[in-house]
Amino acid sequence: MFYKTQTFMTPLHVYVQEHCEALQNVALLLGGRPYLRLAGQLIMDLQNDPIVTNRVKVNALALHSLLSLEHVHDFDRPEAAYFSELDPEMPYIDEICLLTDGLTHALRASNILSEGDAGADAYISENEFENITG
Repeated sequence: MFYKTQTFMTPLHVYVQEHCEALQNVALLLGGRPYLRLAGQLIMDLQNDPIVTNRVKVNALALHSLLSLEHVHDFDRPEAAYFSELDPEMPYIDEICLLTDGLTHALRASNILSEGDAGADAYISENEFENITG
């Protein structure tokens, strides 16, 4: 007799699984190695655990904050420098926007982000954020 186990996956699990390479590429492009590590950790956590843990929430919201360009006007943060290097005429800009929209939808469908949330800043403190990004 065979038993089929069914693994529950949230919309965030599905989205990240389907777009893991693109999310890592854009994390590196917009935030450098610290965000590449963050994206990699998020992907591994979601692959290994069907439950959305606190660390998954924090990392997913931090990645969403990066893709949403929340900190590009803060010149004390490295995201501003990475953003300044982008060429708005390049086709990858549209891809970044599509990834951001998809991640936003997955976070909302997984009840991690609501309409009024400000992203990672609403969920974690600046010290916690520094610990995440290294």
